[in-house]
Amino acid sequence: MGKVRARRESKKLFIDFRYDGQRFREQTLLDDNAKNRKQLEQLLQRMEAKMLLGEFNYAEFFPNSINLQKLKTHQPTNTAEPQVVSDLDTPLFNDFSDQWFDESKIQWRASHVRNVSSILDSSLKPAFGKKPIGDITKADIMAFRTKLAKRKGRGTTGLVSSKTINSHMSILRMVLDEAAERFDFESPYKNIKPLKLQKTHIEPFSLHEVQRIIDNVRSDYCNYYTVRFFTGMRTGEVDGLKWKNIDFAKREILVRETLINGKTEYTKTDGSQREIPMFGQVYDALKTQYAATGHMSQYVFCNQLGQPLDHNNVTKRVWYPLLQSLGLTKRRPYQTRHTAATLFLASGENPEWVARMLGHSSTEMLFKVYSRYVPNATRMDGSAFERLLGNTTSTKPQKEHRHETA
Repeated sequence: MGKVRARRESKKLFIDFRYDGQRFREQTLLDDNAKNRKQLEQLLQRMEAKMLLGEFNYAEFFPNSINLQKLKTHQPTNTAEPQVVSDLDTPLFNDFSDQWFDESKIQWRASHVRNVSSILDSSLKPAFGKKPIGDITKADIMAFRTKLAKRKGRGTTGLVSSKTINSHMSILRMVLDEAAERFDFESPYKNIKPLKLQKTHIEPFSLHEVQRIIDNVRSDYCNYYTVRFFTGMRTGEVDGLKWKNIDFAKREILVRETLINGKTEYTKTDGSQREIPMFGQVYDALKTQYAATGHMSQYVFCNQLGQPLDHNNVTKRVWYPLLQSLGLTKRRPYQTRHTAATLFLASGENPEWVARMLGHSSTEMLFKVYSRYVPNATRMDGSAFERLLGNTTSTKPQKEHRHETA
């Protein structure tokens, strides 16, 4: 079905349609307004009616069109499947995607730049690289997604996960949409919905289990897991935490950076920039940690060389062995964040306050993931959680721990 569209530069209307297996665009001198659009839409309807009856004469509608020559030279090689010849002069996907990437990366975090570059190089360019970007069809896109879904991956089925597929498709959509706008063609990425993702299932620890973990973990990681469990900070946020962002006077942790691939950069989102009160044992843990690492590194938690922790190393050598020794179900370290969220909510804190503490821009994610942990709450100042910890915290003074490498 054809469309009436407007050129971006001149704002003049043109008709974009297909006939005889080819795509045509017929320009007009009409300005883009409701009256002129209606006039051209009526013309387009008459054209399509003629095409349906097999009575369409191109020269009758556009006697002076330069496209008449293309109709004369077009010789379909297979009458059952007409050859589609595009009249669009568009660059190859390889070339345009490189241009789009160079123009866009200035607005992205370093980690996102790496992710997009990887998706382009490993998937999109091999699939579409040698094809003019204006010739890519919806069928091409769907075939690519089907092929991608058969790759081996880390999903529950042993194949690429739906989340990964959606990430690839999202980059493809952005490239095609930008090209469509620049070269005046209709993007083929239409009515393609993201794959549905499985619901996130959380496995938080109980407060009793948390205390067991803190009491039994290696001494040089006691402070680390205390902070993780009672602040809800993301792995990159706690691993990238620097002493300059610890305010002992106000008893606040200033979340300003996150650690990705050994380097700190801006947090996941603007909403992730926040101040977290030092509840319960957190203040004492950070004071003790300062005595251990404050003189040797800008990072709160570091190895013997003063470098930030390698979370994969810590997970394999400290976290999983500890859970196994305590007879606890194997869970990813990210469950420390879920545990903090559920403890905040179970203690009666206001969900909006909890969302701010976790770095969410709204309570939407909170209710989606933690709905069964949200009671009828009215407070929003952290006092309920403070009392919860106060009732369970051991009165024994905390030992200072020497720092060791995992």
